[in-house]
Amino acid sequence: MTSTSRSTAHSALSPYGWDEDWADAFAPYAAEGLLPGRVVRVDRGQCDVVTPDGVLRADTAFVTPHDPLRVVCTGDWVAVEPDGNPRYVRTYLPRRTAFVRSTSSKRSEGQILAANVDHAIVAVSLAVELDLARVERFLALAWESGAQPLVVLTKADLVPDPVTLAHLVQDVETSAPGVTVLAVSAALGEGLDVLAAVVGGGTAVLLGQSGAGKSTLANALLGEDVMDVQATRDVDGKGRHTTTTRNLLVMPGGGVLIDTPGLRGVGLWDAGGGVGQVFAEIEELARDCRFHDCAHESEPGCAVLAAIDDGELPERRLESYRKLMRENQRIVAKTDARLRAEIRKEWKRRGAIGKAAMEAKRGHLR
Repeated sequence: MTSTSRSTAHSALSPYGWDEDWADAFAPYAAEGLLPGRVVRVDRGQCDVVTPDGVLRADTAFVTPHDPLRVVCTGDWVAVEPDGNPRYVRTYLPRRTAFVRSTSSKRSEGQILAANVDHAIVAVSLAVELDLARVERFLALAWESGAQPLVVLTKADLVPDPVTLAHLVQDVETSAPGVTVLAVSAALGEGLDVLAAVVGGGTAVLLGQSGAGKSTLANALLGEDVMDVQATRDVDGKGRHTTTTRNLLVMPGGGVLIDTPGLRGVGLWDAGGGVGQVFAEIEELARDCRFHDCAHESEPGCAVLAAIDDGELPERRLESYRKLMRENQRIVAKTDARLRAEIRKEWKRRGAIGKAAMEAKRGHLR
């Protein structure tokens, strides 16, 4: 890339997160005469890409369409043909971070939601009862991606009592070690300046269920009504999918925001590290267990169970940890034959221990 073209790309794309490292990674494609750009929207095998020549519509067929983890997604930096009808995306640059969840498909495929994200905003509505297990699930997804998560409790104006609100924030903080938790009200404009300061200058993605107030929050951060907003059902606090695609938009204070459709199902995809991060205190306690492979169920010398007995660890946290670890193990095992064999071996080992315990008990009763 010549100094002139490099400078042109920088001035046009820097509001979208372009930097010198991206320019260096793109250099081989610049030598081929391709244009750099960032994907701001994907739908039906095509995408909108912001480039030094403006926003272009391009086909993504060249980029491994049969692999759901290697398709072009919102947030990707790509190399685009400078002309042509149709115009094609040739490739995308190596991703710094990637949000992946498992699909509802029986084939156990991963689905990429967004790429090259710095901050993951998990939106949780205070219009309904807090579901801490769901918050933990979203956080595992966020940590595994490589981004820094934060939890935003939306519709804080519906909890007028400051003491009650403080308790709700504390409950979420207990379930989100190492994560900032903010209570905001887009309707009253409260807490938005703090949120904008936290995510400004980088790329942020909004995650959450339908009805969590993501589109309202996006409009507040963007300073204009860009995203459609629909009323939430009073009966269960759920909303319709007002956002149907993932859109990348520039925030007025700097940085960009990716809004996503409401996620009804958030299946983990090889997110063992993310789960461990969410339940950091359990993994820390587990280091003091008598057995290195302690399952924290009934083993003697289990530090995790001791913490529950002492009231230091909520039993709900351990149950949530077990559930997510089992789910993640099943997903990984479907694509990892060696792990499947290890799981079967572990089941047999535990079965043998249980059988021996029963036989010993019967002998004692005799």
